[in-house]
Amino acid sequence: MALGGCVMIAALTASLSLRPFAGGVHPPERKHFAEDMPIEVLPTPALLTVPLHQHAGAPCVSKLKLRQEVKWGEVIADAEAFVSAPIHAPVNGIAQIGGVTTLPNGRHVKTAPIKSGPTQVDPAELKQTLLGGPWPFADIGAIDPAAIVAKCRAGGLVGEGGAAFPTHVKLARNEKRPVDTLLVNGCECEPYLTSDYRLMLEAPGAIVAGALLAARACGATRVVMAIEDNKPHAIDVVRPVAAEHGATVAVAPTKYPMGGEKQLIPTVLGRVVPNGGLPLDVGVVVINVGTATALAAAALRDRPLTHRVVSVTGAGIAQPKNILAPIGASIADLIKFCGGLKPDTARVIAGGPMMGFALNSLDVPVTKGTSGIVALTREDVRRSEETSCVRCGRCVDVCPLRLVPTKIALASRHRDWETARAYHLRVCCECGCCAYVCPASIPLVQLIRMGKAIGKDV
Repeated sequence: MALGGCVMIAALTASLSLRPFAGGVHPPERKHFAEDMPIEVLPTPALLTVPLHQHAGAPCVSKLKLRQEVKWGEVIADAEAFVSAPIHAPVNGIAQIGGVTTLPNGRHVKTAPIKSGPTQVDPAELKQTLLGGPWPFADIGAIDPAAIVAKCRAGGLVGEGGAAFPTHVKLARNEKRPVDTLLVNGCECEPYLTSDYRLMLEAPGAIVAGALLAARACGATRVVMAIEDNKPHAIDVVRPVAAEHGATVAVAPTKYPMGGEKQLIPTVLGRVVPNGGLPLDVGVVVINVGTATALAAAALRDRPLTHRVVSVTGAGIAQPKNILAPIGASIADLIKFCGGLKPDTARVIAGGPMMGFALNSLDVPVTKGTSGIVALTREDVRRSEETSCVRCGRCVDVCPLRLVPTKIALASRHRDWETARAYHLRVCCECGCCAYVCPASIPLVQLIRMGKAIGKDV
């Protein structure tokens, strides 16, 4: 399916602004640990602990009975709410007694444990089915947009960039807010993480097919794929595939947090999403490259979201890898597959070091939103003692949303909700730029997160 051919691509390239957003930082990238490691399939763990709430919106309710036999891809939990996403069996196995687990963000959620059976899908076949080509591009233009949205819902798709917002909700057409541009986020600006990078190198066809499907679903007439300029190999691989099918690649300047919607959209398209607003307000839908890949598998091969690529990386990992892992596998399983932790490992983070959550246990399951696991050494986490704010203003300079982070954080610490509200506590995207540059080592992001959790009505 072409979106207008070479004429449209040339016009679109000329219309892209590519102006860096205000604020932001340039932390050490440290992609070298895993960027050259091809995606490997995790050997099936003996037990999968599948969380029933791993997306934004209403939690799912288990459909399993004790000792029920399940097959890979079978629905095991669902909810009637519109903003929710069903959950599918990541393996062939037997249902166990349900329990509770604690996710990296501290949320306690119910689980549907599954004991793996003796017969599983061959790893090579699994990877080929979910990521490999060829993809039927010629058929995409004939698929009903509503059917694509329905496939997203049935496949349990959520945003794989971290927010885990149900994809069918994002792609459903809204006549009051029409969409003209589908923007695919391939920036992966967090240090260390390389799962999106490996997808762009190894599954460009799936990404482009998913992007075209998403554009057809939401009514977008053009597709732009944004990749930071620190990923030249990914640009070289994705660009010809995108061009062949009427999409284009926009090379964005490397800057953190370029992957945020409110930073990426003005950089690439020159449109500003208002505070408290959504990309829909400026005619844009944004999806992650992992989400695009999953959409291709769901809409064109009837394969739900049961696995995702996770970077297991950092100086504390014996053998960093990019792993295609089943939802519900424990972080301990992935680390063991990578040779374990090195002796001087001091901290393990779910996600990247800027926005991720430090773990107090490795017995935590992979969810649809788990993009990486980063193991840091004692040298990596060495920091100075917290002191009083010196009012230097650095946090204000780097905030990409033009907030005053120290005011919000300190108001949260002192439960001063009136001040927190006045300085837009809920607007903060928790990117971590402020904490990164703070000379007083104030845990600004942690305080803001605490404020959001405690001051729920702010």
